Amino acid sequence: MLAETICSAVSAAGLGIAAVTAYRKKFLTATRIAAYSLVPFGLVLTGVVEWVAGIAFKPSVWIGFGLLGLSWLLFMTTRAIERRSGTTRAERKAARAAGQHEAVAPAASAPSLGAGSTAGPAAAGAKPRPKPEKKQEAAAGGEDFSDIEAILKKHGI
Repeated sequence: MLAETICSAVSAAGLGIAAVTAYRKKFLTATRIAAYSLVPFGLVLTGVVEWVAGIAFKPSVWIGFGLLGLSWLLFMTTRAIERRSGTTRAERKAARAAGQHEAVAPAASAPSLGAGSTAGPAAAGAKPRPKPEKKQEAAAGGEDFSDIEAILKKHGI
């Protein structure tokens, strides 16, 4: 009852402000103010205000919102753990169907030898590649920073 009275008073005040604004020949602004001021009165007439007031003061509703929040938190936690482990539900299901208890990435059992290296005797006899020079590296990567360097030198950086 109190909420409906307050909403009606806010609407009446807004319509009064819109009338004063229209009197000052600012019709577009007055129309916008009138539109905003009719919203609370429309909510009262549709019963939304009574429904929201009924929800806000029931403890069972707040317990329900708390349980929804808890379930969302648990769901997001499990998703984060799944992403950190690097496996998906489908991969784990396929691994269980194949008789494995744990999904293992193919490269997980091989030692990490760095990028571009392979395990085995061929890798032991291979010569390391020489590192490319700066200009070759920039050209090979498709990035040319000479214009940026010129701008920085121009400004003394």
